[in-house]
Amino acid sequence: MKTLQKISGILSGQTALFVILAAGIAFLQPSLFFWVKGDTQTAILGFIMLTMGMTLSTKDFQILAKHPADIFIGACAQYTLMPLLAFALVHIFNLPKGIAVGLLLVGTCPGGVSSNIMSYLAKGDVALSVGMTTASTLLAPVMTPLLMLWLSGEIVEVDAAGMFKSILIVTILPVMGGALMNFFFGKNQSYLKAMKIMPAFSVVGLAFIVAGVTAYHGRHFLTSGMAIVCAIMLHNALGYFTGYMVGIAVGMKKAQRRTISIEVGCQNAGLGTNLASTHFQALPEAALATAVACVYHSISGTILANLFSMWDTVRSKRKISTDNSPAGIENAELEN
Repeated sequence: MKTLQKISGILSGQTALFVILAAGIAFLQPSLFFWVKGDTQTAILGFIMLTMGMTLSTKDFQILAKHPADIFIGACAQYTLMPLLAFALVHIFNLPKGIAVGLLLVGTCPGGVSSNIMSYLAKGDVALSVGMTTASTLLAPVMTPLLMLWLSGEIVEVDAAGMFKSILIVTILPVMGGALMNFFFGKNQSYLKAMKIMPAFSVVGLAFIVAGVTAYHGRHFLTSGMAIVCAIMLHNALGYFTGYMVGIAVGMKKAQRRTISIEVGCQNAGLGTNLASTHFQALPEAALATAVACVYHSISGTILANLFSMWDTVRSKRKISTDNSPAGIENAELEN
């Protein structure tokens, strides 16, 4: 069990690298991952969401009640900034239909589960991060189909009712099931030990989803790959920036600003990939764009979290240096 826990820790810390490796293998040997499609892909995503639910306790749901204003602001930012940014990029750059639908799907999905880890690394407000992820996930069955219908209705036909059903099956039911498991077995030692290896299965599941999409649609990356990558990168960066600006505008503290920045910028692109594969099969670039977002958001979010942490370290060293300077010592003596 200890060995499995160590492996889980390694995979969690190197999620992006592992997913990229799986995508590379799928690109070179697509037949290895042809089995990741349809109901199988849905089951894998459902399992990932189940592991998310298994991390939720009654304390996490209490967060929703104790910090309603902050979480409301975060949820509003999540479901306005990212969808509207995606819509603007689609029309400013006149993106092809497949890429446009993929980018809109990424923009209308809830926050990613990995954002909680990134918020911790960034020395953000982890409780707020968990609350925002939970709230946006619970709202997803309604918000994602409605926003897609509103924003992409002129681009492609959207089955909003079908999307509602899909999101309900692969997000709400597994999350609530996991939360119930945690409620009933959360104090069981065997359950707690098993929980520590769950992140590994989540990473492997995400890698399979991305690899499956790459296996089927990877050839399209050769023709539209650069446009997809640029669109995802720009959308993601604008999400981080505008999220942080919202935090400043409403007077949030530094830790909360960092959290809302990461929460807004990092999306549950795994859900977007499943929706693209299920409801927009005629547009392979849509699934490919969401798969690229799965990888890129993990990379960029980790980098941003490390930059936030490094900034604190640099400022701390400068403060110590200033305090130990002659002027700093003299000021300290005067204060005393």
